[in-house]
Amino acid sequence: MKIVRLTLYPVPPRWLFLRVDTDEGLTGWGEPVVEGRAHTVAAAVEEFADYLVGQDPLRIEEHWNVLAKGGFYRGGPILSSALAGVDQALWDIAGKALGVPVSQLLGGAVRDRVRVYSWIGGDDPADVAAAAREKIDAGFTAVKMNGSGALRPLDTPAAAQAVADRVAAVREVLGPGRDVAVDFHGRMSLAMARRTLPLLEPAAPLFVEEPTVPEVSELIGQLAASTPIPIALGERLYNRWDFRRVLGSGVAVIQPDLSHAGGISEVRKIATMAEAFDVALAPHCPLGPIALAASLQVGVVSPNLLIQEQSLGIHYNAGSDLLDYLLDGSVFAYTDGYVPALTGPGLGIEIDAEEVERAAKIGHRWRNPIWRRDDGAFAEW
Repeated sequence: MKIVRLTLYPVPPRWLFLRVDTDEGLTGWGEPVVEGRAHTVAAAVEEFADYLVGQDPLRIEEHWNVLAKGGFYRGGPILSSALAGVDQALWDIAGKALGVPVSQLLGGAVRDRVRVYSWIGGDDPADVAAAAREKIDAGFTAVKMNGSGALRPLDTPAAAQAVADRVAAVREVLGPGRDVAVDFHGRMSLAMARRTLPLLEPAAPLFVEEPTVPEVSELIGQLAASTPIPIALGERLYNRWDFRRVLGSGVAVIQPDLSHAGGISEVRKIATMAEAFDVALAPHCPLGPIALAASLQVGVVSPNLLIQEQSLGIHYNAGSDLLDYLLDGSVFAYTDGYVPALTGPGLGIEIDAEEVERAAKIGHRWRNPIWRRDDGAFAEW
């Protein structure tokens, strides 16, 4: 069997799908994208195609090593995300060739379902409380929320208290038997995080995500040592060597993204590394159905899995949502806060190729917003 073609599809709301065709009629799907840089990643995948066309798609580890290390300049979000989508598609082909889910090729499932959380939004306590109630009514047992808007490097006590008030409002609705995670998107300095996190402790978050930017991840141990709240990070780390710098620092949860951190092959290795440090796995996935399917294939075989992010109804998905590109959306049927393990061959989903073709003609030019502080200076979004 040989690879004959790689085809890319930029589809709304902000995703990039990859189709890999073989000369035996098997097709694999991947999702290689950096949010806001879809066309840049597409160019990297097209360069990878120079090597991949004519190759045996089942030599996944060989191709991963060549694509990751064969260029003198390596790593980073663009190349790692391009590689991730290719890797997903090759695993999809391998599973389909053998008639088994990818999880079976990775050693078999250690669980039959995966806990998931849902995003909530809102700018004041009443808004987030109402959104949390909607998610409870929909059957979710865990939600994630943004911790704050733009912050100064050392903001006021009132700004820190506002964060605490919003989280407390969600905890009141959830009660002690459900979970809330708080995402800061790297918006706090280390000093501001030390000021803010003690105020969140009564709400007992499942974890606080990316309190600081990834550039200072080596310092996260200082924060972890100062609070009982579990610290999570990793959506902007791209390989096992990036994660090696933070494992053992006191971080409690790592969040590699299956469309950014080298795909199924690499995240499986990252998860195993984390297990040796007693660190839980919670893959980042605010993306489309292919990325989620890949995440679930790794999740069901990883003993240290904590929970899975998923994007159904997330605020980014205006106009198109998670199930729109599937022939059978029931594979992502959430029940009591869980999604069943995907048991179909390959990634376990069937892509609606006609809908993908149609949507790709529309395309997208999604960009994340640029935030400013009250003095006009750039702020982390």
